[in-house]
Amino acid sequence: MARCEVCGNDYGMSFEVHAQGAVHVFDCFSCAIHRMAPICEHCRVQIIGQGVEVDGHWFCGGHCARAEGKVGIIDKV
Repeated sequence: MARCEVCGNDYGMSFEVHAQGAVHVFDCFSCAIHRMAPICEHCRVQIIGQGVEVDGHWFCGGHCARAEGKVGIIDKV
C-alpha cells in the first residue's frame, strides 16, 4: 500500500504517475487531477482535457487565450 500525496489515504490500489522526472502517488483520479492538472490563466478552471499552451501559458481553450490577448489561436472541432 502507498499513501496518496494529496489526501493522505493509505490505499491498497494506489497508483503512480511518472511525469517530468518525478514520481507521484495517488489513491484516485480526482487527487491526481487536483495535483497535476494545469490551471487556465484566464478563468482559473483546472484543465483536464487538451487545453491550449501559448508562449508557456496554459488556457482551457481558444476563447480564454484570446481573452488574454493571444492571437491566432483556433479551437479544433
